[in-house]
Amino acid sequence: MQRESHAIIIGGSLAGLLASRVLAKHFDRVSIVERDFFPEKPAPRPGIPQSCHLHILLNRGKIILEEFFPGLEKELVAAGAPSLDPRSIGWFSPAGWAPQFSPDLNDLIMFSRDLVDWQIRRRLAENTNVHFLQGRTVTGLLTNASRAEVTGVSVRFRDRHNPVSIHAENLYADLVVDAGGKVSKTPQWLKSLGYEPPQETVINAFVGYATRIYKCSGKLSDTAPVFVSTAPPFRTRGGGIFPIEGNRWLVTLGGGDRDYPPADESGFLEFARTLPTPTIYDAIKDAEAITPIYSYRGTENRLRHYDLLPRYPENLIIIGHAVCAFNPVYGQGMTVAALDAQMLDGCLQKQRERYPEGDLTGFARQFQQKLAKLHTIPWTFAISQDSRYRGSTGAKLNLATRLTIDYIDLVLKVVVGDAKVCQSFLEVLHMIESPAVLFSPSIAVKAIGQLVTGSQKAELK
Repeated sequence: MQRESHAIIIGGSLAGLLASRVLAKHFDRVSIVERDFFPEKPAPRPGIPQSCHLHILLNRGKIILEEFFPGLEKELVAAGAPSLDPRSIGWFSPAGWAPQFSPDLNDLIMFSRDLVDWQIRRRLAENTNVHFLQGRTVTGLLTNASRAEVTGVSVRFRDRHNPVSIHAENLYADLVVDAGGKVSKTPQWLKSLGYEPPQETVINAFVGYATRIYKCSGKLSDTAPVFVSTAPPFRTRGGGIFPIEGNRWLVTLGGGDRDYPPADESGFLEFARTLPTPTIYDAIKDAEAITPIYSYRGTENRLRHYDLLPRYPENLIIIGHAVCAFNPVYGQGMTVAALDAQMLDGCLQKQRERYPEGDLTGFARQFQQKLAKLHTIPWTFAISQDSRYRGSTGAKLNLATRLTIDYIDLVLKVVVGDAKVCQSFLEVLHMIESPAVLFSPSIAVKAIGQLVTGSQKAELK
């Protein structure tokens, strides 16, 4: 009788949930090991402290999630998540208001993080080979005698109804996936096993944000969604106001260079008033708040270079924020988690074609190397933006990157007056098209032409 194949996922974050959807296709049994107890309805939990803040699912991410869970979009809308026509969203870009036009993009689904996580957990529970092991904290990696292969994890767990009762157990698996987020302990675990831990690149623009949810009544009933971009180093403040399920509006204010939005009501409103457009302030100054003001400042970009390790154990992979975490204000996190899972699926399919009997030799290292390449574009976007803040630390940009930053500034100036360029920029922003599109001759001529226009204006003065 053939042995049952087993995969373990550390962490029930979105990255872990999406990975489990993929692994359920390739393994007989998938175990999601999560230290929290999942709520029985959409609600916050300790393991996702940023869940109460604004979350954006880019078009590319929405497409992948719909492939993983057919009908998910309809289910979210049925649960009250608003579907927004992109034309209804105002975007105050670093160069001013972007044009209102009909972009060739799918509608955006706006929801709380609690709702989308709950909905995906519900869909995963329909798979008989996916198991949620709640209230369990992974304490280390198990290996074979030579420590060349990871064979499972050691776990400490507690009972939901008797939290003081602590037990320990070992869980064995063919593949261990760390989706434990920025607090991942894999670097320490590898070091304890005699491996060199990965080097880390940390770039911090000291961005913080604060969020409050309001009842949809009064002036808010007639408010249009708005996103106000920061424009460092000169403009460090931004924000957004969007509807979510439950007939509510979610408002997030953010600031870089330690220009943090206050968590008291008067300070929060004053911060909104200082934005370059009064839209958000006017919408909320007399609105009925239904939550406290929640603050979050863990926004540093952190890249762990597992792909560069000289030695790497078999049967262990790291995904999501456990390997590459971006400043959340750019809205890339959920979509990149979906891209990670999609790549995992493709890599496992190729591995199975190469080794039909299920051998995973070489898979882990190859996957980490491919994942590093996948993360290059969103990582570069995040750090190029954060490096603009005067107080940013850790950024060491080469000449090519600095020139690219200057070029994108020129593109943004074109965006506010050219619907076609705005369309291309939004397609890149939503990860539908490659950033190479922005360097096409038709856009480059208009962007670089800004330099000529600017110099002519200066001469006239």
